Amino acid sequence: MKKKSIIIIAVVLVIALIVILNLSSHREKSVKVTIEKVKRTDLTSIISASGEIKPKKSVNISALIPGRIIKIGVKEGDEVKAGDFLLKLDSTQYEAIAERDRAFIQSAQAELIKADTTLEKNRGFYERQKNLFDNGLISKEQLEQAKMQLDLADASNRSVKFQIQQAQASLKSTLDNLSKTVFSSPIDGVITSLRIEEGEMAITGTMNNPGTVLMTIADLSVMEVEVEVDETDVVGVQLGQTSNVRVDAFPSQVFKGKVTEIGSSALQKTAATTTESRDFKVVVTLDNPSKLLKPGLSASADIISAEKKQVLAVPISALVLKEKKSEGQAPAAEGSKSRSGNEEEGVYAVETGRAKFVPVTKGIMGELMIEIASGLTENQDVVVGPYDALRQLKDGVLVKAEAPKKDETKK
Repeated sequence: MKKKSIIIIAVVLVIALIVILNLSSHREKSVKVTIEKVKRTDLTSIISASGEIKPKKSVNISALIPGRIIKIGVKEGDEVKAGDFLLKLDSTQYEAIAERDRAFIQSAQAELIKADTTLEKNRGFYERQKNLFDNGLISKEQLEQAKMQLDLADASNRSVKFQIQQAQASLKSTLDNLSKTVFSSPIDGVITSLRIEEGEMAITGTMNNPGTVLMTIADLSVMEVEVEVDETDVVGVQLGQTSNVRVDAFPSQVFKGKVTEIGSSALQKTAATTTESRDFKVVVTLDNPSKLLKPGLSASADIISAEKKQVLAVPISALVLKEKKSEGQAPAAEGSKSRSGNEEEGVYAVETGRAKFVPVTKGIMGELMIEIASGLTENQDVVVGPYDALRQLKDGVLVKAEAPKKDETKK
């Protein structure tokens, strides 16, 4: 009897184990996910770009004529006013040419006096000959001879006048070159670069070779940050948008500014390819720039492209792409953004413990959150992670909420 009881108990246990295993095999598996509620928050959309500090007005002083530098009146860092003396080139050659032109003009003017006298003399002789011809006292040949002498005297007179005009033009050109041997400041500013020494030769530029840049003068009262913005972001940049600028040399300071210029064409890059992304120049003018800022300092600008208060938002990680539902099923929400012809963007909402894909219309994007313009309601539960779980989710899948991982860096 005892042996029989043991056998019966064993059979019962085996049957129970089989039943339990069978039930377990048919139990629905759940996916562990992180769930957050749709909430209202303030969002700021920022476009970040890097570049360098530049003065709004900067002038490179270059030589317009070749010459040796004989005097420099400033040094790097000096403040100058418009019209202040900067430097002087050797002008001996141009002064000699000017003296030659003046002497030629004086000689030609003396020749002109002689030519005027000869012209008047021949004009009077021609008038007398014409009267005699009209009275039949001389032949036509004699009259023509007098007319020829008058024409020659008139041509000689005009030739001398043309020589004087040519010499005056030459003198004007020489005096212009002579004036270019003395350099004065075109603007109020600071000498930010002085690249030459007394005794060096100033070389003018040609079509393929730039001339010598003698110095650079910049107006440091108005400073700008010239940054390069990616083509996907530049469409969101508009004139007048505010920006927070950080300069690498002053990491603890934030400078305020506004967008004052947006490039209308992409910047040209060397060895560019058709697949390479394009950048556009954007200029941010600083408000009340510090006197410590210097041209060429590396900087980054965070351009505030949009701001909204208390809008519905979810973490960016909650967004997923899903193929559109086939014909006969519920269509996507009106205005929901589609990345391609058969995909739509949305989130997985949690309803009665199960995931449900909900197409949404996006608004502005903040640093970690994104606005939901339509498709969700406040306090609605949505799946925000983890990434592997979001990839596996489908409509109707049972989900199990797990606590979000705490940031170990935070205490």
